[in-house]
Amino acid sequence: MNTHTRTALVSVLAIALLGWFLSHANLAAVWQHVRAADVSLLAVGLVFVGLTYIVRTYRWQVLLSPLGRVRYWPTFRATVVGFAALGLLPARAGDLLRPYMLARREGLPAPATFATVIMERVFDLVAVLGLLAIYVFANASDIPGAYRRPIVLSSGLASVAGLALFGVMWILATHPERIGRFVLATSRVLPHRIAHRLAELTTVFSRGFAAARSPKVILAGVFWSFPLWLFIAGESWAVTRAFDIDMPFDGSFLVQAFLVIGVAVPTPGGVGSFHEMYRFAVTNFFHAPNDNAVAAAIVVHAISYVPVILLGLVFMAQDGLSVHQLKELAGEARDKEIPEPDEVPLLRSSRR
Repeated sequence: MNTHTRTALVSVLAIALLGWFLSHANLAAVWQHVRAADVSLLAVGLVFVGLTYIVRTYRWQVLLSPLGRVRYWPTFRATVVGFAALGLLPARAGDLLRPYMLARREGLPAPATFATVIMERVFDLVAVLGLLAIYVFANASDIPGAYRRPIVLSSGLASVAGLALFGVMWILATHPERIGRFVLATSRVLPHRIAHRLAELTTVFSRGFAAARSPKVILAGVFWSFPLWLFIAGESWAVTRAFDIDMPFDGSFLVQAFLVIGVAVPTPGGVGSFHEMYRFAVTNFFHAPNDNAVAAAIVVHAISYVPVILLGLVFMAQDGLSVHQLKELAGEARDKEIPEPDEVPLLRSSRR
């Protein structure tokens, strides 16, 4: 599928989801709720957003440490621009841009740096499920019966998936050359050059999971994931309370589990899906009136994305990058050439 077709499909999806989200709302009432929101609580939400990116950057530094020394400020800038790209470009291009830009600036191998972003996603899953379990354990009787079993079941399945991903990371981290040789064996059925290139990529990518060999780094990654997601939950809680929706702080642990599903949809910034997941959660679990929920969803999304997009645009301007150039850089990151065979020890030995 070419870029233009993918962009068109994503745009149609975003419009359809937004249309569904707004279909039963009284837009005049929604606007009144936005105007009446508690500004002091919205400011608290902004503070939580700032703390999120400070902690997110530090955690990424920890995961990158086995690859080499990485400075905080370039890591922070790459993080902000990458998350800004998530709100500006479709198909989650920021997940590719962030490691690619940092790898170029700090002299790290791009595939290995990208692997640390995958590790972040596993740690995120652990933290989100851990906080969700706390909410379910403390408030099981308050969850509507129709939703209690699906939530518990889906949480259990996601926990199993998280453990399986940890296992895969450990295998890749501890046996990169063995994995590379296994992939190289595909030369029996694939053209030799293709098999060779796949083996190169697999070997270098596996080294990005080097943190999985270090219990200290793994524990630090898990440790910092919880305050990170507490700050993310704090932002949604503060903004929700600003709209006079009666949701306890730990209720945001449930809401953010739905929001994680929403942002997985490949529209820029999860537009439409993020909003609908938030509306669904607060109306069904916390009895919010629909127009209140729609207004809060719009503002929660705006506070989550607008500040980082604006700061990302500032950093882009300092680096001489436009949004169009950022899109081209994302394509370059997607198509980036992998290392030459002589740079990969496995393949130097395989040619003897």
